[in-house]
Amino acid sequence: MEFERREAPYVAPTADVSHVMLHVLAALVPAALAHVWFFGPGFLFNLVIATAFCVAGEAMMQKVRGRDPETALSDYSAIVTAALLAFALPSLTPWWVTGTGALFGIVVAKHLYGGIGFNIFNPAMAGYVVILVAFPMHLNLWIAPRMGDIDYEYLGIFESLQYTLTGVLPEAHPFDAVSRATPLDAMKSGLNNARTVAEVRTLPIMGDFGGRGWEWIGNFLAIGGFWLMIKKIIRWHIPAGVGIGLLVPATIMWLFNPDINPSPGFHMFGGAAILCAFFIATDPVSAATSPKGRLIYGIGIGFLIYAIRTWGAYADGVAFAVLIMNMAVPAIDALTVPRIVGHGKQAGSG
Repeated sequence: MEFERREAPYVAPTADVSHVMLHVLAALVPAALAHVWFFGPGFLFNLVIATAFCVAGEAMMQKVRGRDPETALSDYSAIVTAALLAFALPSLTPWWVTGTGALFGIVVAKHLYGGIGFNIFNPAMAGYVVILVAFPMHLNLWIAPRMGDIDYEYLGIFESLQYTLTGVLPEAHPFDAVSRATPLDAMKSGLNNARTVAEVRTLPIMGDFGGRGWEWIGNFLAIGGFWLMIKKIIRWHIPAGVGIGLLVPATIMWLFNPDINPSPGFHMFGGAAILCAFFIATDPVSAATSPKGRLIYGIGIGFLIYAIRTWGAYADGVAFAVLIMNMAVPAIDALTVPRIVGHGKQAGSG
C-alpha cells in the first residue's frame, strides 16, 4: 500500500496579504468619497501622488535588494500606506510634500527594517511625522467643509490641481479665503486663550460632536472598520482598546470640568481617532500580536492621543501615539505571551 505524503503546512491559508489589503482599501472607499465631497478633490490628487511614490519606492527597494518588484507590488500594501497618508494630509498639499512622506514611509520605515513583516513602525505614520517636522506650514492649509451655511470659497478641480503642482493658489483665492483651522486646532487655541469649550463650539466649523464634515467621514470610517471586523480582517481588541484609552480619561475630565475639557464625543469625532482605531493601529505588522497585548496596545494609543491633545503641543496626537506604542510592542508581546496548554504560567516552562 502506498501512502500519500504531504509537506507542511498542512492547512492552506484562507487569505493572503493581497486579500487583506484589498479589503482594507474597499473599507476606505466610502470615507474617501465623503472626504472629497466635504473637502474637495485635493484628496484624490494626494492619493494619486502618494500611491505613485509609494509604489515607485517599493519597486526601487525590491530592485536594490535583488528581489522581484512584481511580487511585492502585487500585495497592495504600498497602496494602503498611500491611502492612509492621504487621509492624514490636508486636501491642499504640494506634491513634493506628499512624495517626501510617502518615500520615507516606504523606503526608511518599511524596507530599511526588512520590508513587510519586519518593519517595527507604521510606515504611513512615520511618513506623516517626517512631513510634520520638515513641512509644518503645509499641514495648516485645511479648508472649510462644503456646508451651505459656512462662508468660504470653494476650490474646484483645476484650482486644487494648481496648488498641488505648484504650491501656489490662484490670485482670486488667497490663503485667508480658503483656509480654516481644524476643529482640534480651534479647540486647543481657544482653550489656550482662556475661552470655554462652549464658546469655542459656537464656531461654524463645529458639528454635533466634533467637526462638521469630519463627523460624516468618521461615521463612514467606523462603518468600514466594523465591516472589516465582520470579515475577520481585523479583530476587536485594538479598536476597543483605542476607544477605552481615549474615552475613559476624556469622560472623567469632562465630568470634572466641562468648561475646559471637551466632551468624549468631540475627542472621538474631532480628528483622526476613528481612522486610527480601525485602520492605522490595526496594522498587523507593527501592532502587538496576542489578544491581551493588542488590547493593551490599543489602550496605550488611545491614552497617548488624549494626553498629547490635552497637555502636548500638537492638536492631534495620533501619529506620535502610534509610533510610541510601536516601540513598546516587543515588551508588550514578551509580557503577554499566551500560556501553552499543559505548561506553567510562562510559555515554554516545564
